[in-house]
Amino acid sequence: MDRAELQATQKPLKDRYRDEPAAALITLRADGELDEEHIACKVETGRALAVAGLHPATGGSGLELCSGDMLLEALVACAGVTLKAVATALDIPLKSATVAAEGDLDFRGTLGVAKDAPVGFAQIRLRFDVDTDVPQNKLDSLLKLTERYCVVYQTIKSGPPIEVKLART
Repeated sequence: MDRAELQATQKPLKDRYRDEPAAALITLRADGELDEEHIACKVETGRALAVAGLHPATGGSGLELCSGDMLLEALVACAGVTLKAVATALDIPLKSATVAAEGDLDFRGTLGVAKDAPVGFAQIRLRFDVDTDVPQNKLDSLLKLTERYCVVYQTIKSGPPIEVKLART
């Protein structure tokens, strides 16, 4: 998709959302079901069934997906799509580009071994490697706008309130 196609596709959406802000509010959903035999959760992805389980550092077999890896994969996917969309909108030709995310975890926290050890990522690093001939100021804009418009990055960075409920069925 080139810049003109992207603009043509997004223009009616942008116009509608300006005129009807409520139309832009969409609830995304993910559903899972606990595995009856293993410490795992089956998550419907819309394309396939993803089975998440314990990371080997917490006693898992390594055969199931790690939720921490899935979070980083979601960040890479969203950041990559956003980078490509922004590059297209700014008319920045990319010969090639890669995205990588890595995060540091202290598994003592999630295993309850040390109360002072955090549960969750202590730090996440996101890196883009791009092959392009544009000047640095355009790359600076590309990065700034990618950060601004990447949903997963902004969600992790901002830490929105989360409501948790437990219901009996």
